[in-house]
Amino acid sequence: MELVAEHLGKRFGTVEALADVSFGAAAGEVLGLLGPNGAGKSTAVGIIAGLVRPDRGSVRIGGDAIGTDAAPAKRRIGLVPQEIALFDELPARMNLRFFGALYGLSGRVLAARVAEALDLVQLSERAGDLPREFSGGMRRRLNIAAALLHQPRLLLLDEPTVGVDPQSRNAIFGTIQALADAGRTVLYTTHYMEEVERLCRRVVVIDHGRVLADDTLEGLMARAPTASRLILSLDASPGPAALAELAALPGVTGTEAVGGELVVLAGDLGAATPRVLECLAARGIRCQALHSRRPNLEDAFLALTGRTLRDA
Repeated sequence: MELVAEHLGKRFGTVEALADVSFGAAAGEVLGLLGPNGAGKSTAVGIIAGLVRPDRGSVRIGGDAIGTDAAPAKRRIGLVPQEIALFDELPARMNLRFFGALYGLSGRVLAARVAEALDLVQLSERAGDLPREFSGGMRRRLNIAAALLHQPRLLLLDEPTVGVDPQSRNAIFGTIQALADAGRTVLYTTHYMEEVERLCRRVVVIDHGRVLADDTLEGLMARAPTASRLILSLDASPGPAALAELAALPGVTGTEAVGGELVVLAGDLGAATPRVLECLAARGIRCQALHSRRPNLEDAFLALTGRTLRDA
């Protein structure tokens, strides 16, 4: 395993950010790290990057421990923080030359690495422009390029597509896939479930400082509620009696009124849908629009972490 985190624990005052977190990632793997706000994701990433010292536990990169500030294993890590770290007064190429120099690169090696990184993130034609003239997505891509100059074996990506346009998002996905195909390990933290479904074969879900699941995408999806969802927009809100009658229909496993919509859970939508529509019509409630959705990663995530909104 390229990355091994074992029994990580960290407390900030009275708050236990991590209780006992362990996971690993192999070379060429894109590992998704998911969790609600305040789950401990950022603390875990900080410890892996060597920016936060754990109270207990250990991290190894390529078999070598992350210990002191001068630990050689840290040179195998590339970090792309959620907050963009660039110098707006320096052209894109000069930004990369500056960060490359911090990694100890110089001369022809530095020039070659800068050109390679710009090409990988599709910014070669804008190398002489200032980052403040870039879109949010272009700035993100330049930030990723800065983290790749020293050719790290492990890339830590913390919410890399926040505020990014669709074209840049696709470019970032292409960069990540190219890195994985080249044998790099990527730890991908995001709130966007569709990104994890697209990029990751394995997912770690943490909450309250503990690992709730460490499984393949298919294994995690199997934890989702088995019922499919029928979402209906109605011209009138069904009352408690109507909801109870709908819930008693054959094949229906649950009902919920959410805002101006009715959500019906059913094992077989083909059989349940006409029954639901007939029941509503009998009560004088018309369906204005409907669509269906099968269980997905978000359903599995909510089943593990709960549906309560948390801001911290």
